[in-house]
Amino acid sequence: MHRLRRVGHHALRLATITTIIAIALIAMGFFRFTDTIADLKASATPSEVDAIVALTGGYQRIDQALDLLEQGVGERLLISGVNPSTSSAALRRATGTESATFDCCVDIGYEALDTIGNANETAAWIRQHDYTRILVVTNNYHVPRSLMELSQASPDVTFVAYPVTHADLKTDTWLSDPVALRTLFVEYAKYSLARLRNWSGAKTASGLRADTGDGTPVSASLR
Repeated sequence: MHRLRRVGHHALRLATITTIIAIALIAMGFFRFTDTIADLKASATPSEVDAIVALTGGYQRIDQALDLLEQGVGERLLISGVNPSTSSAALRRATGTESATFDCCVDIGYEALDTIGNANETAAWIRQHDYTRILVVTNNYHVPRSLMELSQASPDVTFVAYPVTHADLKTDTWLSDPVALRTLFVEYAKYSLARLRNWSGAKTASGLRADTGDGTPVSASLR
């Protein structure tokens, strides 16, 4: 009985130490992730690109992408992951963009359900136009995972990040903001799992409506 108690205490101590080490590693990884994001800056003069892709998740991303397009950055813009109930006219009104800009140079992708879907939808659009260099407009915290998934889907294409600032990570105020802290930690968890998935070679769903039986082929869903 005494021996069993000693074994139990040893196992408990080992589990406690393992848990502490795991928490420390997660915390270190999280703060390294936020440091990386904090250093991301949008260039005042984006480098030469063929086109722009905006990953949905807020009108701020779309507004910024449209501003860049109207400044002559890239020849076309893909807005990826738009809800099928949102029309081109509704997007144009919400962003206050001239209809001529939408008619000539904006494609709206309705197929993507998540970031993997964004990457696959963008890959189809890139092949359609034979692009090789794309400016990616998304929130700063979303940049690492977005670039990883996009590069996975289109390995021969160069992706240039144009981060939209979500929070000023150069200050410590975000640590006291529960919403910002939760958003960043959830994104860090998603990014870590995506890296693990890619490292292991595990297969995953395409993230496209067509593959869930709720949509049309990607090439036909761009408007």
